[in-house]
Amino acid sequence: MPVVASYCTTFLKPEMLHIYRQVTGLRTFETFVMTKERQCADRFPFNAIEVLPRPRINFLARFHKKYLRRMEPVFYRGEYDQLSAVLARRHADLLHVYFGHTGVHLLPFIRNWPGPSVVSFHGMDIMPRPQEPGYDQRMRELLRTLPLILARSESLARRLETLGADPARIRLNRTGIPLDAFPFVDRQPPTDGAWHLVQASRLIAKKGLDDALRAFAAFRAVHPAARFTIAGDGPQRAELEHLAASLGLGAAVTFAGFQTQDQLRALYAAAHLFLHPSRTPESGDQEGVPNAMLEAMATGLPVAATLHGGIPEAVDPGVSGLLVPERDVDALRDSLLTMAAHPSATLAMGRAAAESVRTRFEQGAAIRALEAIYAEAVASRRSASR
Repeated sequence: MPVVASYCTTFLKPEMLHIYRQVTGLRTFETFVMTKERQCADRFPFNAIEVLPRPRINFLARFHKKYLRRMEPVFYRGEYDQLSAVLARRHADLLHVYFGHTGVHLLPFIRNWPGPSVVSFHGMDIMPRPQEPGYDQRMRELLRTLPLILARSESLARRLETLGADPARIRLNRTGIPLDAFPFVDRQPPTDGAWHLVQASRLIAKKGLDDALRAFAAFRAVHPAARFTIAGDGPQRAELEHLAASLGLGAAVTFAGFQTQDQLRALYAAAHLFLHPSRTPESGDQEGVPNAMLEAMATGLPVAATLHGGIPEAVDPGVSGLLVPERDVDALRDSLLTMAAHPSATLAMGRAAAESVRTRFEQGAAIRALEAIYAEAVASRRSASR
């Protein structure tokens, strides 16, 4: 069985469940993980891990490589030799680097290692970094060097093209949803107006949670028994809690914090609508296709979201949800009111949402597509070496 080395600088942060599903879901490729830091081992159990210690290198050798030979950090810090040794010992046929910025850092290794490498782009890692001299140029060089480039969504693929990536070498790398973990729920609309809205995400600017709170406040003016649960954590939590209080939402909004998969499944089953009004912040960060949204859709939750990033690739407007322009709180409010005013149509949207995930984002199909990309990358290097 061929072997792919999965390189992820931190394995894994809580919000990286999609990577864990991908790594542990492989069937026709064996894999091991290379990482600099192991996190959340209880949440993400996995044994085939190489935790890379800081390489030891002679000071004089480092000085010689850095200042006299002008070699890049991957060489003078000893990373090249360390990675080469691990890949040789593990008989790796392919290197999969998670996240574009890590690929930029490892570019000298990718250029010089004799095996093929692929890099997957997920959203934030595609942004330019003008504050880092030479970074954007190295990113363009990385895209020229890789035999295949993986993008989580079609919108990210288009952005990679604007950076100079050859469209013929870009492959769509959907992150799949395990449907057995998020089964369809045959829910009914509330008879007393007690609509339960949910958003699950990191509490960061890109997720548009302040827009969600303002839209919910306007929705609740019409449906005073409605409530809103926000699952997740992040740097904006205190700011969002203050906003909810200033909007007079009180106990109608629950900040539930980070939720396990079991807790999310129960939360979705008890909800009626899912919000995800993502937007592009000043940094230019962009969503791929939000995993939490897909999980909620799999259970039959219709979506009120924005025309942002990869969201329209999962949500068909008017079929599985309603999509509005970014930052348009009034339009978001109106979409919620429309759903509440037409419960039969909203239930039909939920059924269509579940079918959308089943046909486009089922985990088994996503793994098979990824392994086909791996096989193509390995074959391309073999052909090039003949």
